[in-house]
Amino acid sequence: MKTLCAYCYAFLLALVLTRCGPAGNPVDSQRVVVYTSVDRIFSEPVLQRAAQILDVDVIGVYDTEETKSTGLVNRLIAKKENPDGDLFWSGDPARAALLKVEGITAAYDSPAAAPIPDAFKDPDRHWIGFSARTRVLLANTDLVSAGEEPKNIFDLTQAKWKGQVAIANPLFGTTSFHMAALVQALGEEEAFRWLDNLRANGVRLVSSNGEVKRQVASGSVAVGLTDSDDAAEAMADGQPVRAILLDQAREPAPPLGNLVIPNTVSLIEGGPNPEDARKVFDFLLSAETQALLAASCAQAPLDPAVAVPDNVVSLGGLVPMKVDYATCAEVLQRIMTRLDTWVNQG
Repeated sequence: MKTLCAYCYAFLLALVLTRCGPAGNPVDSQRVVVYTSVDRIFSEPVLQRAAQILDVDVIGVYDTEETKSTGLVNRLIAKKENPDGDLFWSGDPARAALLKVEGITAAYDSPAAAPIPDAFKDPDRHWIGFSARTRVLLANTDLVSAGEEPKNIFDLTQAKWKGQVAIANPLFGTTSFHMAALVQALGEEEAFRWLDNLRANGVRLVSSNGEVKRQVASGSVAVGLTDSDDAAEAMADGQPVRAILLDQAREPAPPLGNLVIPNTVSLIEGGPNPEDARKVFDFLLSAETQALLAASCAQAPLDPAVAVPDNVVSLGGLVPMKVDYATCAEVLQRIMTRLDTWVNQG
């Protein structure tokens, strides 16, 4: 039965990725395939809106929450010589930068990117950012009084938080990007010393940012590191939580700053439908998309002309962590073996 199900799944996937015309020939030129690591509940409506506005068949290819980005990147690399996708919409720049290094993406200087600050663009335009999440500390309001929560990442290693902190597996998703950014900001040894101190303090390692949210909301732990969209979702659901920006005032040294994580879009080199793919690329950078993501998942627009809803962290008042997004992929590759050892140690 399992073998039969596997064949059924492969057949259905083939139908999605190779739709055929009347004579049985592929009609790749009539559709745009977008690989995306962004949660389907948020990304699919945007892709559906792009299809409606552009009159183009837009198909999303998604991955699981636990292995998002990583699984998609591996698949795109495996299909380098015969790509079946046109765009990669990533939840962070590290994977987009890695695909550039691997020769998977093509340069595209989209005219829609003009309002977006250059800090969120690859210098060669292999990826361009549009909407951003921030890393936040989610605190259970029943367990942590206002003003008593940790103020920076180093507070999480204090004895008062022993066994009360959750983080997602740093091998995947935005947590892995966060680690690469910390290595850039602190140096590798200090960043891993912080991880070791977290483990010594009984950190709870869970499968995903969504699971961090659930652990904090249920009171299983007092606080957890997650993304601003997960935090906004929990608060909108009426869960007893609040979100805190970390490292905004770390005395006496200048603050480390809070990590900002832009979405990025990349054009796949040799993709089946480059002309329509550029149209979808432009739409993803548009003010409409950034307004949609601000409304649906509390992502901060990078276009300063787009209004910021009340429940969205304004980047204008944030002290950001200084990150070289273009080199984060190199850092992440370099530390993956060490991260794996940390995750799997006793």
